[in-house]
Amino acid sequence: MARTLFQGEPPEEQIEVCPVTETQNIIAGRWKLIILWHLSKQTRRFGELQKLAPGISKGILTRQLRELEDDQMVHREVYKEVPPKVEYSLTPKGKSFIPVLDIMGEWGKNIGRVTKKNSSPSPKIKKNVLEHICSSTFFLIVFSTDFPLFKNLAL
Repeated sequence: MARTLFQGEPPEEQIEVCPVTETQNIIAGRWKLIILWHLSKQTRRFGELQKLAPGISKGILTRQLRELEDDQMVHREVYKEVPPKVEYSLTPKGKSFIPVLDIMGEWGKNIGRVTKKNSSPSPKIKKNVLEHICSSTFFLIVFSTDFPLFKNLAL
């Protein structure tokens, strides 16, 4: 399930209690982060995205792309030619999410090393963990305090 159960805007109390609710609504979905990651590298066609995400069905990829398009994270360009050509790229809003993807990628590389070595995390990434429990959903985001966007974040 990619979207929250309520329709329309989230209740004001939800936003105040958990400010990551809107982010969670946009990126929720098994393949959305992977799609955004690949689109952050370059513009892609549907078939390329499907190859880059092995195991995703055409229907699910289509749905996830449409939701990202509805959320103005992805732009869909249709070329009027035969055979039809469609390309997907990040919008300015989608590009603004790239630093978050980069931090998540660094965290993933780091935690992968920790799991394999069974040791402490590398000091390269300062650990500031912001945990929220939102609508019975545990949502964890790891921030690097070296990244300018998060320097003034008060925890």
